[in-house]
Amino acid sequence: MGVPGARDGDARDGTFDTPIAREALTAVQVRNIENEHWPSPPTTRVLTVANQKGGVGKTTTAVNLAVALAMHGLRVLVIDLDPQANASTALGIDHPVGTPSTYDVLLGERDLGEVIVPVAAARGLSCAPATIDLAGADLELSSLSGRERRLAGAVAAHLERDPSLDYVFIDCPPSLGLLTLNALVAAREVLIPIQCEYYALEGLAQLLGTVEMVRSYLNTALVVSTVLLTMYDSRTRLADQVAAEVRKHFGELVVASVIPRNVRVSEAPGYGQTVMTYDPGSRGALGYLQAARELAQRGRIGATVEQSVAGK
Repeated sequence: MGVPGARDGDARDGTFDTPIAREALTAVQVRNIENEHWPSPPTTRVLTVANQKGGVGKTTTAVNLAVALAMHGLRVLVIDLDPQANASTALGIDHPVGTPSTYDVLLGERDLGEVIVPVAAARGLSCAPATIDLAGADLELSSLSGRERRLAGAVAAHLERDPSLDYVFIDCPPSLGLLTLNALVAAREVLIPIQCEYYALEGLAQLLGTVEMVRSYLNTALVVSTVLLTMYDSRTRLADQVAAEVRKHFGELVVASVIPRNVRVSEAPGYGQTVMTYDPGSRGALGYLQAARELAQRGRIGATVEQSVAGK
């Protein structure tokens, strides 16, 4: 007997190739990993989440990956280096003017450990918040010695005191100024979120050029290890085209899981949460959960990006 509403060719070995069935299968698969304890990396992975193009899901990616990893037994620190302090907001951290913050760390007035606060969303998760004071940091840093290595020194000193950290995510502003430069010099890996929309690759050549400059002169250990596709809308052919183009350029660096466009992801920061706690059953949360799992299981830093996106 046929199944009501099923078209010819839908039924195969008791499964149904429909959008709803595929979503249900994905949900079941993700639910099966919720109680997993993910592997710790051999050494602390320090990732700068960077893309000078605004609105690509950079901060959203940093905080949701951090929460997902912490929920699965890993110790994670988020360093908010954006004057807008959106990562701090999403993690439920108050950050009025005068709050001990990454601004104080960059100016050498506080150690990184002095500004870190625990995050209630997950055990093992903490955050070094930002404040609006960072808005003038580029100008203030320009006259200081070792201006591009201020964060690197602070992170290195903190990891000597607390080597048990598994992941450090550094959230950058949407620019290639001194704040982002500090983040790139402090990191060992770069994670690039790319939205599945028109002009997705615009400006990436400049970012990759900056990464190459930093690697050549300031931080030889730096590699682009991870590319994450965000804001994927399965209803449009454009999203598939952009995803295919990104995978063509970056190959195995692209995380298999994509982050769907989902209103719950956008709503969560308004409640001082990430989507991982705001609506853990939403498509956005499931996407970030899968991406975080893949990040944890990759095991080693990927190769550097050899492809150029110049002119795209």
